[in-house]
Amino acid sequence: MSGIHFMKTDDLERVKDFYTNKIGMQEWVDQGECIILKHGNMLLGFCEADGSDTDGVITFFYRTKEQVDRMYETFKERAESEPIKRESYNIYNFFAEDIEGRTIEFQTFLHPLKPYLDSIELLEGRRSVREYENREVPEEVLEDIFETCRYAPTSKNSQSYYFIPIKDRDTIEFMADRRAPNSGPIAEAPMAVAVCCDPDNTGRVQQDGDIAAYHFTLTAWSHGLGTCWIAAMDREDVKDKLGIPQDHYVATVTPLGYPEEIPKTPERKEAKEFVRRID
Repeated sequence: MSGIHFMKTDDLERVKDFYTNKIGMQEWVDQGECIILKHGNMLLGFCEADGSDTDGVITFFYRTKEQVDRMYETFKERAESEPIKRESYNIYNFFAEDIEGRTIEFQTFLHPLKPYLDSIELLEGRRSVREYENREVPEEVLEDIFETCRYAPTSKNSQSYYFIPIKDRDTIEFMADRRAPNSGPIAEAPMAVAVCCDPDNTGRVQQDGDIAAYHFTLTAWSHGLGTCWIAAMDREDVKDKLGIPQDHYVATVTPLGYPEEIPKTPERKEAKEFVRRID
């Protein structure tokens, strides 16, 4: 289920231009006299009418303070004040005004959130994180992540994967040293997770393990946590250290924690460059 909040406007095209060009919303549906705009998982509708609805507050929230600051630079002339931290709500925000007098708010929460990203945001936004904040991952968040990972697909529904959380500091340092500097990010996080697969349960041990690992990285990102795929950790010394049978497959040992910052999006190929059609 989802929902849409509709408001009246006496200048539909001008409102559409403001919210798409200034805020970055996308046109989701054009109904002629009404348009529906999308911002992540927010759906906002505007309908042509005599007069405009200006009550209430339209709030856009972002993952980081830096993103809020960038929006402030865009809306500085319309802003009530500079962004500030509001202790009572544990947020960082500022208020501005749209072209018809509506109050719009831009904020970030300063505490962990339950998942809120829509599927496209999740797939396009995930990043490899190599620097982490010095704070623990709550156990209840870990449990939520593993609960979602139960739905990772496997060959013949074998459910052959398993996860090993690693919190012991000596073991984390050991993992970080295995392929230094490539495995170095493991030491920067408060914990790590080994994603493994049992060949006794599947004939596709590597595929099952790799899919489960990617399922884990996406689920972690949806909870605001960063990971970094550390390859080539299917090693004898890693398995010995973690008590993993030598014939089992280790897809990755990934760091896990809250990102120090969100890495920028690297240059990506256009879809037409990697889609090879057969006539």
